Amino acid sequence: MTWFAMLLHWIVSGLALAITAALVPGFRIRGFGAALIASLLIAALNFFLRPALDFLSFPLTVLTLGFFVFVVDAIVLRLCAAFMKDFEISNWISAILGAIILAITSGLLHYIAI
Repeated sequence: MTWFAMLLHWIVSGLALAITAALVPGFRIRGFGAALIASLLIAALNFFLRPALDFLSFPLTVLTLGFFVFVVDAIVLRLCAAFMKDFEISNWISAILGAIILAITSGLLHYIAI
């Protein structure tokens, strides 16, 4: 992946996060710069923590036909919000709804941009 593609992926991820914050009540991010930083932190958490979370939640993911993945995404989002002062998620419903909207928004934007 070239540096331009990585930069474009990062910007699109930040934009998807900002759009999600605009759509989901209780999901707040202060500015596009904070969205870019949050997208980097989410990527780092997904790289380091996500494999362990996926392994531990595999039985629940199978039982729920894959829908528990959104709970794992919500956990990563809540952890990111705990580390950042400019990113807030007020409750678990907002986190799970935010994970669903973020997945849809990010997928659509990445499909269009890349």
